[in-house]
Amino acid sequence: MVRVFLEEETVTKIIVVTSGKGGVGKTTTSANIAAGLALEGHKTAVIDFDVGLRNLDVIMGCEGRVVFDLINVIHGEAKLHQALIKDKRLSNLYILAASQTRDKDHLVKEGVESILSQLKQQDFEYIICDSPAGIESGAYLAMYFADEAIVVTNPEISSVRDSDRMLGILDSKSKRAEENLEPIRQNLLITRYNPSRVEEGEMLSMSDIDDILAIPTIGVIPESRDILKSSSLGTPIILHDETSPPAQAYRDTITRLLGGECPHRFIDPPPKSLFSRLFAGN
Repeated sequence: MVRVFLEEETVTKIIVVTSGKGGVGKTTTSANIAAGLALEGHKTAVIDFDVGLRNLDVIMGCEGRVVFDLINVIHGEAKLHQALIKDKRLSNLYILAASQTRDKDHLVKEGVESILSQLKQQDFEYIICDSPAGIESGAYLAMYFADEAIVVTNPEISSVRDSDRMLGILDSKSKRAEENLEPIRQNLLITRYNPSRVEEGEMLSMSDIDDILAIPTIGVIPESRDILKSSSLGTPIILHDETSPPAQAYRDTITRLLGGECPHRFIDPPPKSLFSRLFAGN
């Protein structure tokens, strides 16, 4: 008897990293999520949709290697393989930069769909779409074809309210919504979380944010200067210093994203010393 073993087809998951407000750490999160998935052995591409204001390539440390970009591929000025930049640290991680010289009007749905289709044919397991903030065309196209969303917010009321608006858009304006398919799976990631400031009432707590947004929290990234330092060096923190709290929190996020379970860390203030407790009682 001759046994025929059929090769399993790679199932590609498209994940959009989005936010309602700028400056919340969305691109940093996209870089670390993509690097974290690649570290786990998954062939991963990360695409910058912030046309005109790209910075994913800077955080990934490949800005000097950008020859062709997302818009060049969409308009047939370059092939996808010419624009994809292979990460020097992880052989299964690729970056597609946005254009600095074009505007958002050059992004077209058919072109984005073609790029995603080609990446699927190349057996990419994960495609991370780094969305610009807000609801303009780049953000719309970054999330339109998504299977899953990571909504990034700071523990501030304005950021959380803007994120709530993004949840409504994810529910109503995606391809899945148009075709009445299972909705985009939504996850929350809280950045710049400082439990001491939460305790002082200067920031919203995890439970406060959960009450407003009511979606699963996939990660809580502590406030840390280490993130800014690693970004300025062109290395995601998850690759730069695996012992730092933000790197550990991003690794926990990857575990949950892949279906595993682990408790949230770095969400409680450090215990007060005996000295400070004595003075607090006076």
